[in-house]
Parts: sequence; structure tokens; C-alpha cells
Amino acid sequence: MKNYPSLEDALNFRRSVRIYDETKEIETSIVKKCIKQATLAPNSSNMQLWEFNHITSKNLIKKLSIACLNQNAATTAKQLVVIVVRKDLWKQRAKENLNYLQNLFGKKPKEAYSSREKFALNYYGKIMPFVYGDFLGIFGYIKYFIAWITGIFKPAYRQLRKNDMRIVAHKSAGLAAQTFMLSMAAEGYDTCPMEGTDTLRIKKILNLPSKSEINMVISCGIRKPEGVYGERFRIPFKSVYKQW
Repeated sequence: MKNYPSLEDALNFRRSVRIYDETKEIETSIVKKCIKQATLAPNSSNMQLWEFNHITSKNLIKKLSIACLNQNAATTAKQLVVIVVRKDLWKQRAKENLNYLQNLFGKKPKEAYSSREKFALNYYGKIMPFVYGDFLGIFGYIKYFIAWITGIFKPAYRQLRKNDMRIVAHKSAGLAAQTFMLSMAAEGYDTCPMEGTDTLRIKKILNLPSKSEINMVISCGIRKPEGVYGERFRIPFKSVYKQW
């Protein structure tokens, strides 16, 4: 196993590996370390609406492989990581952020807080409940309408509907997923993010809450040469890069 200490090396090493060497094991502790590093990923408002299910049981891997449509990346994997969006935990996460800030700033009269401290406390005490709070999707449209009216006169945040907030939570989980895969690459371990999955079956297998959502399943192992399907292809950089 090689280590790739530089980011560029890890980026070049990382490929979506479809076939792993089933004779080569990977260390659970290293995968766990990479998951812990994934929690350092940037995320919207530091709400951390994610959960990482680290699968090492061969029996569970077999069941999940079927739910992953028997992709080679799943059936030959040594371990799996299921990244789950937990938008349903927004109240708990906002409260944890608020408690952290209150302990950081210390208990004192309201007038003793600086403007920055007041804003931070209001952000998690009032703004996050406004942004994430909803009732059958109705409140989201009311918030969207308010933002639309406000936006006529000045710049306004408009992504306030229920589906908008789902996208926000999944983007944050995606950032964590990429951080995890790069961390694995830095350890010389291989991964493959899989979207071709039966997410309902995965939730049942892992006994996940009904309101949780599967972001992606990432298989882990050591590649076989044939597990990388050819040279990496990317659209010419000039086609995707715009400098203003």
C-alpha cells in the first residue's frame, strides 16, 4: 500500500474502481480515520446534516451489494460506506451549534455580547429555524415568496423551499463524500461512488429512519488493474473554464 502525501498525487491516484482485489484486505481503522477526516468537509451553515454508516460485516456487504444492483464495485468490495443525509436532524444540529457558541462566548447579559456574537447566536437560534422549518411544504413557498419580493429591491437568498433545502443538504454530504475518497486515496486505498442503487432497500437493510436519504454508497478496497476502466477522460479544460 502506498501513501500519497500531496493533494495532487491523491487526485491523480483516485479513480472509480469497479473491481477490487478480493485477496487484499484494508484496515478498518484507516477507513474510520478517513471518515473522521470527511467530517471536516465544508458544509452549509455548519449544520452537518450527514451520517456515515461504515459497513465491515461480510453479511451486510452481501445484502447491500444486491441493493447496489450487484455492481462489481459492490460485490468485490472489502468495506462499504453509506453516506446518509439527515435533514430531519436540523433542530438538533442547530441546538448543538447554539450550545457550542453559548459556551464559547460565555454567559453574560445580552447587551454585553458583541454584534458578531449576537449575529452568531441569532443565526442558530432564529435564522436556522426559519430556513429549515416547514409544514407540508407550504411554509417553504411562503418563505420563497417573501424572498422573491425582497429580491426585487435587494439581493436575497431564494433557495427556501423544501426541495431547495434537500439540495443544500445533499451538496454538503457530497462534499464530505469527496473528502472521504481523497483521504482514502492519500492512504493508497481505492473507492467507487455508486449511484445505481435501490435506496429504499438500503434504508431497510440498515434500519435507517424514514426521513433520512441516501446520498451515495462508496465501496472500498484495493484495485485490480482491470478494475480501472481505461485512461481517465476529461472534457478539455478550456471548455469548462471561464475567467471574468
